[in-house]
Amino acid sequence: MIEVLATHTPEQFAVAVTRAADLLRAGDVVALPTETVYGLAANAFDARAVARIYDIKGRPAHNPIIVHVAGIEMARACVAMWPESASCLAQSFWPGPLTLVLPRAHIVPDIVTAGGTTVGVRWPSHPFIQAVIRACGFPLAAPSANLSNAISPTTAEHVRRHLGHELSLIVDGGPADVGIESTVIDLSTTPRVLRPGMIHEAALASALAMGGLRQGQVEPSSDTDSSTLRSPGLLERHYAPRARLVMRHWRDGTELETQIDALGVSRSRTHVLAHTHVPPPDHLGSVSILPRDAAAFARVIYAELHRCDEAGAELIVIEAAPDGPEWRGLRDRLSRAAAGHRDR
Repeated sequence: MIEVLATHTPEQFAVAVTRAADLLRAGDVVALPTETVYGLAANAFDARAVARIYDIKGRPAHNPIIVHVAGIEMARACVAMWPESASCLAQSFWPGPLTLVLPRAHIVPDIVTAGGTTVGVRWPSHPFIQAVIRACGFPLAAPSANLSNAISPTTAEHVRRHLGHELSLIVDGGPADVGIESTVIDLSTTPRVLRPGMIHEAALASALAMGGLRQGQVEPSSDTDSSTLRSPGLLERHYAPRARLVMRHWRDGTELETQIDALGVSRSRTHVLAHTHVPPPDHLGSVSILPRDAAAFARVIYAELHRCDEAGAELIVIEAAPDGPEWRGLRDRLSRAAAGHRDR
């Protein structure tokens, strides 16, 4: 039987930390909350335990896993070099939703880095995973706690529903506060963002410049043309619901209905997620109003996609995200979620 432990009181929190740490020391895999999404965690230095993560998720072997730490000292133990740019960004954004990609230390197993020469390290801000890492005394490899390419979980219930049969423990730390995965920046070369998130290029460049570093410029980039991925989240199809997902612009309900009809899906099986032009719900499966603020949108978007799937949606139509750097990470997630369901 799977065990789901709450953390809502100090007593529950302490019991859950002890239980999770005991399992992790024994080489088990557990689902833990982070501020971004829920993670599927194992001892990052135990190749056999990390292999279990790949098995549970059905994760491709060439997709690396981020290593989660509790402090800069632990992060530095995982990498072969720690440049001034890493110190500068860690001071500005850690603990928080930023992953630094750096040359790996030999202590990090090949399976974590997918055989690559770099490793992504992050100091998460969620107090529970911090407490577990400190109790264990080792960092945790922890990708999102979902099947590969599926929607990331932002609640313990999402994890239980999709992976509960594979796990012995899920820790419920409440809904994820950020809601999408961390920004990933590669510092092994000229600083470049591999995976956009809620910390965008301008903020990163500003932090580097304030630190007196010449490389104040941060480039947007993608590693999809490389045979060795330096970051997770770079596969074309990712974060995807079971339902077909499309992004659209529309001015009113009539224009939206015309677009839905052109896709050949019944309106009653179509769920609409809108932030600005909200259509009437008549004849549609459902209509949800999403925040127009990027941070608030990020906190709810995965939960809404999970809800649509559970409701049996055949088609999910999302009003296209606004322009602006604060929306880049969200546009990236939704674009990858729509891949494979593109118009034919």
